[in-house]
Amino acid sequence: MKVLITGFDPFGGAAINPAFEAVKLLPTTIAGAEIHTLEIPTVFKKDGEVLEKAIEEQNPDIVICVGQAGGRSDISIEKVAINLMEARIPDNEEQQPLNQVIHEDGETAYFATLPVKAMVSKVKEAGIPSSVSYTAGTFVCNDIMYRLLYLADKKAKNIKGGFIHVPYLPEQVVDLPAGTPSLSAETIAKGLEAAVTAAIVNDEDQNVAMGTIM
Repeated sequence: MKVLITGFDPFGGAAINPAFEAVKLLPTTIAGAEIHTLEIPTVFKKDGEVLEKAIEEQNPDIVICVGQAGGRSDISIEKVAINLMEARIPDNEEQQPLNQVIHEDGETAYFATLPVKAMVSKVKEAGIPSSVSYTAGTFVCNDIMYRLLYLADKKAKNIKGGFIHVPYLPEQVVDLPAGTPSLSAETIAKGLEAAVTAAIVNDEDQNVAMGTIM
């Protein structure tokens, strides 16, 4: 089995992105599967082009994209991506789409095809906070998740895919308000390894309640 894991480059004026900093720390083998990593641009549409090329070249069984969710306190396994680009800030090529669809012929939304609840449980077993998230936002994180699942629906029907959001690194919150949550790159990588393990070994997801009230 082969797993492709991506992380975004820095954006919004930041010098680092915890997503790829943690992805870089992953081992080359997890649960017997080959692990391949890739940095992708924080740019609408181009992110999907880079990802699709990598999928064509590597033919992975599982694809997991990882991105930063500054302000979140845990490793969030995303459940759904929506067909919308609505950027509050410009991407790394100064694009700032507003109320635009990602794919005209795509579904309104796609659910992750990974066992998201099993992944959350495995991350928690590793002693790291985790939860299912039901919004990947409307910036480039949602964009890449949607493009991945669109690709899996239309072309690469053999792959399972999804997205994981991770918190800031400690060095990113030094000048932010006191109490802004963060996790070290090593802790995030440990959580990602646990999540990837669950994605590899679980063909079916757990039948447990992990929904939100608000």
